[in-house]
Amino acid sequence: MNLLNTYKHLSAFVLLGPLCFGQYQFEVKNASKNYDVIIQVENCSDGRCSGKGTVELFDHKNTKVQTFASDDLVLEIDQAGQPKPGKMIQLTNKQNSVIINDFNFDGTDDVAVRNGNMGNYSAASYDVYVFNSTRMAFVKSKELTDLASSSLDIFDVDVKRKRLVSYGKSGCCDIFTTEYAVIPNKGLDKVFEKEEDMNTEGQVKVITREKINNKWITKTKVYPADQYNRNKK
Repeated sequence: MNLLNTYKHLSAFVLLGPLCFGQYQFEVKNASKNYDVIIQVENCSDGRCSGKGTVELFDHKNTKVQTFASDDLVLEIDQAGQPKPGKMIQLTNKQNSVIINDFNFDGTDDVAVRNGNMGNYSAASYDVYVFNSTRMAFVKSKELTDLASSSLDIFDVDVKRKRLVSYGKSGCCDIFTTEYAVIPNKGLDKVFEKEEDMNTEGQVKVITREKINNKWITKTKVYPADQYNRNKK
């Protein structure tokens, strides 16, 4: 599926304005160099908000750009600043449930909106919207949403190497790292995998698979656990 240009329509949810369920309101100034954000969410209690919510994106001239909806807009907040319905609360970038970054390396901001805990081991999950320069709007990306909803939290963005890096685990002792290249007009291309197998006491078996010239090269190395963990620090 074309990651950038093949979406035929915008989700109706994306086009909705502020919904009536937005009882609790939060503002993030300078959520990115281009945008401010207002978050409305249904429920807040004991330092945590969740439920149906909306994210309104504004430029720095206070013009609304777009509204996104989430079925479960989870937001962790400082309990000392427990919100009250109808009162606007200021948040920092680290507190909010919206991530703005260039996820597909096309030079424009994209938006990830928290949507529950559907990730690996109930980790945070996100709906991801990429900016479509033809439509001049953010359009939901199925590929990036799937990736951001199946890992241990959202993927990392490696700007220098132009890679998206996701993490996962299986049980207590297997950790997985997967890297993807973003191919314009095509989508994600998995190019690297690493498994750190710690099932055997005292050792770590590291299995890497790298895609080189369209061929997968596999390497396996075994390290003493104390040496391996020390080198990772």
